[in-house]
Amino acid sequence: MKGEFQIPAEFYYTKEHEWVRIEGANCRIGVTDYAQNSLHEIVYVDLPKVGARVALMQSLGTVESVKAVADVYSPISGVVLEVNSELSDAPELVNKSPYEKGWITIIRPDDMKKDLPLLMKPEAYRDFVLKITEKK
Repeated sequence: MKGEFQIPAEFYYTKEHEWVRIEGANCRIGVTDYAQNSLHEIVYVDLPKVGARVALMQSLGTVESVKAVADVYSPISGVVLEVNSELSDAPELVNKSPYEKGWITIIRPDDMKKDLPLLMKPEAYRDFVLKITEKK
């Protein structure tokens, strides 16, 4: 289990295990491979409302598994443009494809230049996850 998690190079990460992919002027957000693996079998995803304003590190919704319920925090401030409605019928997409089909929302950021430096780059996130897994 140590260090065997996908950590795509083009993303930014939070200590709460969310990821951000910059797509033009918008940001696609989801939970990391480490997060979905820790939660195990995801059975429900509570999605944010389109048009909702979110603040940095405010809860966007929850991901529920057979083991636990975890908040999903917004890694960036802005407005929810789109949600992954496929997760309503297939929450397991978060487990099967956390970085592609299992994304949670797309946000139009208020100030990407201000928020992005607060996030971890892939190398820092990899080190962070390694420290966690070594303690287990």
